[in-house]
Amino acid sequence: MNSTTIPFGDAHPRLSGQDAAEVEVSVVMPCLNEAETLESCILRAQTTLQAAKVLGEVIVADNGSTDGSPEIAERLGARVVHVEAKGYGNALMGGIAAASGKYIIMGDADQSYDFGHIPRFLEQLRAGADLAMGNRFAGGIQPDAMPPLHKYFGNPLLTRIGRLFFGGSCGDFYCGLRGFNKKAYQSMDLRTTGMEFATEMVVKASLLRMKIAEVPTTLSPDGRSRPPHLRTWRDGWRTVRFFLLYSPRWLFLYPGLALMLVGLVAGLWLLPEPRKMGNVTFDVHTLLYAAIAILLGFQSIAFAVFTKLFAISEGLHPPDPLLDRLFRYIDLELGLLVGTILTITGFAISIYAVRVWEAHQFGPLDMSRTLRIVIPAALSMTLGVQTIFSSFFLSVLGMRRR
Repeated sequence: MNSTTIPFGDAHPRLSGQDAAEVEVSVVMPCLNEAETLESCILRAQTTLQAAKVLGEVIVADNGSTDGSPEIAERLGARVVHVEAKGYGNALMGGIAAASGKYIIMGDADQSYDFGHIPRFLEQLRAGADLAMGNRFAGGIQPDAMPPLHKYFGNPLLTRIGRLFFGGSCGDFYCGLRGFNKKAYQSMDLRTTGMEFATEMVVKASLLRMKIAEVPTTLSPDGRSRPPHLRTWRDGWRTVRFFLLYSPRWLFLYPGLALMLVGLVAGLWLLPEPRKMGNVTFDVHTLLYAAIAILLGFQSIAFAVFTKLFAISEGLHPPDPLLDRLFRYIDLELGLLVGTILTITGFAISIYAVRVWEAHQFGPLDMSRTLRIVIPAALSMTLGVQTIFSSFFLSVLGMRRR
């Protein structure tokens, strides 16, 4: 079999003639120095396809192997796609771009996944699933196949966070054996080039409300003599970081709403007079922190809207109907009006504070009473100016959408 070189995973080589039209399933294996285990994975996939009487192909997306892996794949009749851009995501994008099948089954070439389960995934895809996710916890994890920290803490916790942030019912976000409809994959428009690629696929499928099915599969100890590419804490943090960056609600909106609510409640409670709880007295110092909480909360909410609009315009998020409806009523002019009212209100209260000072011949004042006027004035003016600036920035972000 001849091989193909893809610099950045953006070419679309195909089989020629009738073969391309008939291929139903393409099995894509990312590969970086997998000579120890690659042969058994390819043979397992090939014999499974033959036994199931499915016309398919095996594609090895080589990411720069130096141990003879490409030669092994070619000898066994697999198609080899050489992907120059480094990274797990790049390798898979290159292999998927070269695939001729209607359906794609992807899995690591380290003997940890059983390619004999391909028919299980194909059954779900034929039934209309856009993404068929393997679930190792439902299928069985062999002893020593997954570190206890991953099995009992990391994977379940991060999967729950993913479901909380993005919805869906996927029980194993990180299963590397999965299948998908190629048209659905293309509509996902995946961007990440590293290990986050597999996570982004689940997130995008959830955000796009695609049909996701689960397939019980197994996990075995990998057959390599070298350590795996996975790094527990580094990759765990990369997942959390990805979740937050892909979810402005949890990164900015919810914390911002919480800060504004706490600040507003505390501010209204302390505005009339000092308050005592037991032996502790809360006065204008706490009122100042309440005002700061409101300001930070407002900024965080504004960042949530900025990030959401940017993500939609860049194709990272699908269009949001709720946001579209919201911006039918909230426009630049309304933002400018609200911001101006807040600014004028704060300025008027500041003039009142000066008058109070004047009544005391511009001498020393009761700090507890004066700051109950000055802090709300400064808060109102600051919020007003922030609202005006934010309105202009939102208008700029919305120009491309309009």
